[in-house]
Amino acid sequence: MSLIDKIVARAQANKQRIVLPESLEERTLTAADQALADGLAEIILIGNVDEIMALAEKLGLKHIGQATIIDPATSEKTETYAQLLFELRKKKGMTIEEARKKVLDPLYFGCLIIKNGDADGQISGALSTTGDTLRPALQIIKCAPGISCVSGAMLLITQTPQYGEDGVLVVGDVAVTPMPDASQLAQIAVCTAQTAKSVAGFEEPRVAMLSFSTKGSAKHEVVDKVVEATRMAKEMAPELQIDGELQADAALVPGVGEKKAPGSKIAGHANVLVFPCLEVGNIGYKMVQRLGNADAIGPILQGIARPVNDLSRGCSVDDIYKMVAITACQAMDAK
Repeated sequence: MSLIDKIVARAQANKQRIVLPESLEERTLTAADQALADGLAEIILIGNVDEIMALAEKLGLKHIGQATIIDPATSEKTETYAQLLFELRKKKGMTIEEARKKVLDPLYFGCLIIKNGDADGQISGALSTTGDTLRPALQIIKCAPGISCVSGAMLLITQTPQYGEDGVLVVGDVAVTPMPDASQLAQIAVCTAQTAKSVAGFEEPRVAMLSFSTKGSAKHEVVDKVVEATRMAKEMAPELQIDGELQADAALVPGVGEKKAPGSKIAGHANVLVFPCLEVGNIGYKMVQRLGNADAIGPILQGIARPVNDLSRGCSVDDIYKMVAITACQAMDAK
């Protein structure tokens, strides 16, 4: 069974309530129909019922009637959610009138459904920018306890089963925080390990904090940051198996790990890689994807108290379907 098949099976076994606010986007609605047909999740669509059902009929979709469709313009809970948004944002200067206007935005409405305990996760981005997806999530759902920065993990399914977890690696940050300080990098490490457990199903994440140095082989302030981040991550999550700083070959190849970092339980056996900055992470995963013919799934947003994921505007129906399953797996562990 492939990793994606395992993720789908976990989602089907414990169905979560996933909000798709971009309900009149054809790829999104088609993915929702497939998710409902496969029993992947309980789907909540935001928008006008007649418009959604008309589009479903046009597309030949047969299962959208199983979704919960909520229209912010007519829902009996809209005022409740407006009051909730006002309470959350009044210290930032938001008035109740502004909250009542903002709650009509499907991206805000969806996050308020989650905050109120009426849903478990949300996916958008087929029509919206990353900023538009993240803004309501951070204003309403906020970061998880002990976390102050959002990051993005990627599942890399490689053709080299001798590395990672039978060829699967979870890497971060590849999407959000350009130049994390030591504290943020430690948070990224802890969050990426959690993603490895909740989404990739790793029983034992083994986290390598990557650098161009291994155990003091080079001296530089950016190496010092990784060393400090490793220390802080161990304090944040004492149960976590983590080591650094390690070069990529020392993290992945047993023979190199034994030579460069003798005594390390992580060196040569890492299945989670934490990049020192976004530039390195983004370039690195794309090189593995293109030159190594690896499948790259994500980015999976992490660090938010309840899962809110961002799609590429060039995403496919299959991308959205997979993200429903991934978001559902995240939601199980976020409760």
